[in-house]
Amino acid sequence: MTLFARCFLLVFCQLGVGGLLSLAVPPFHELERGFFKSSGGVFLFGSLVGGLGTVWLWLTRDASGIGAVEAGLWLLHVGLFAAYLSTLWGEAMAARARLFAAALLAGVAALASSAWALAAGQGAVVHVLAVAATLVGAAALGAVTTGMLIGHWYLIDTSMEIEPFRRCFRWFVWALAAELACVAALALHLAIFPPPGLADHALLFALRVLLGPVAAFGIAFMIHRVLLIPQTMAATGLFYIATLAVLVGEILGRYFTFRTGLPL
Repeated sequence: MTLFARCFLLVFCQLGVGGLLSLAVPPFHELERGFFKSSGGVFLFGSLVGGLGTVWLWLTRDASGIGAVEAGLWLLHVGLFAAYLSTLWGEAMAARARLFAAALLAGVAALASSAWALAAGQGAVVHVLAVAATLVGAAALGAVTTGMLIGHWYLIDTSMEIEPFRRCFRWFVWALAAELACVAALALHLAIFPPPGLADHALLFALRVLLGPVAAFGIAFMIHRVLLIPQTMAATGLFYIATLAVLVGEILGRYFTFRTGLPL
């Protein structure tokens, strides 16, 4: 069950790192600082659960397959993320920028390390696809959550311009497109080099794609139409549904990894 725990914790890790990345999308000086404080707290929680959970498995499970480098990267990411978040209560702009970049870089390295380790023994191509799929999945999960959170902020700041919301939406669509591209690349690789027993998991593969990025793209089209009005409350509600779709897709992807050892 250690492998299942690693796969499940990776979803929280993706939320933390992808969320931190997505905080760079809304214009910092056009939104109230409270948005970044509250959203950063949500994403730090994801990194704490996923990162420290991974470190706990490394400390307590000899057969976890987690290396010291991977655990160290997660500790570094969490520490830098917490330090960055603390700067939002002050005016240390240079330190804030450096800590944000350092926390994001450490988080990307930690995610890549975890994805690489989970694909152990699958070959170089699968290792690369595992890292790419995990990173773009993190971007999609962070983007959709940020879109949902910024939608709520319009209830607090009713005079806020619509452009920050549209900017977050565009980032969400690009992240979904990148995720679908990775899924297509993996599907092509598996079609050319099918591993034994893959056919037994064809339904799981289909559900991961249809209930995840494909469903999210359909909801994204509706969000696009609503933002043309614009109607922020309706768009926020649709972002809730899109968040559920992306989250379900990522969980099914990690379950596919647990069952097959392959990224998705």
